[in-house]
Amino acid sequence: MEIRFQNSPQETATMNTQALRENFHVPGLMTDDQLQLVYSHYDRVILGGAKPVSSSIALSNHPELRAEYFLERRELGIINTGGAGTVTADGKTFELNKLDALYLGKGTKDVAFKSNDPKDPAIYFLLSAPAHHAYENRKLSKEEASPVTLGDQSTANKRTIYKYIHADGIKSCQLVMGLTVLDNGSVWNTMPAHTHTRRMEAYFYFDVQEQHRVFHFMGQPQETRHLLMANHDAVISPPWSIHSGCGTASYSFIWGMAGENLVFTDMDAVPISELR
Repeated sequence: MEIRFQNSPQETATMNTQALRENFHVPGLMTDDQLQLVYSHYDRVILGGAKPVSSSIALSNHPELRAEYFLERRELGIINTGGAGTVTADGKTFELNKLDALYLGKGTKDVAFKSNDPKDPAIYFLLSAPAHHAYENRKLSKEEASPVTLGDQSTANKRTIYKYIHADGIKSCQLVMGLTVLDNGSVWNTMPAHTHTRRMEAYFYFDVQEQHRVFHFMGQPQETRHLLMANHDAVISPPWSIHSGCGTASYSFIWGMAGENLVFTDMDAVPISELR
């Protein structure tokens, strides 16, 4: 598990491209038959990826957690972005098709990820945060996630939003999690941009065509920066930073948050005219 510490806005403003990528860009989460984890000190979230191909993958513990098992004091959100698969949690098996989500609460000891077909493996994105209460383990399919279509083709941001873990959905201690699918011909996400100093956010980009990229915009509104994101790349967004993107073609992304407010609409909007 890689450990990453926090960076202030002043420190970030001095970073070149390499430094920005080393601190905020998370590549390589999806490796065949391996669990990949990155511990961020922004709200102590853990980003992860599991891509079981020839064998199942267990959610292993890590010494940094000082815990008997991974979810002893944590909760976990899981979204499948690949082929059909299963997640087994303390002996109970959950079937997850593409864009289905699963929440595992504090105290869940044994977790394993598996694909139904190695030729079309499941691709699980994981987001974990500290937890103070044991909420029930619960699956939510994409059809149950109250999809809402927003935006317009004229502004290249027509998209469908699926909300899974939030105040009016799957209950959690502090995780908020869902995903956005852009229509063909639409490329902009989260614009106008916003910040929310009450919680951090992480993005995981998927269904990005091999020859295309997404320009992910970050930084304070008056001094924006950008990172180039490929398929299955993730990005850590500090509470003080905007988080927006524009692709060279349509794509999808998972958004996940952790902090002190579970209200999805809690954000401080930044008019496009004020961005610099």
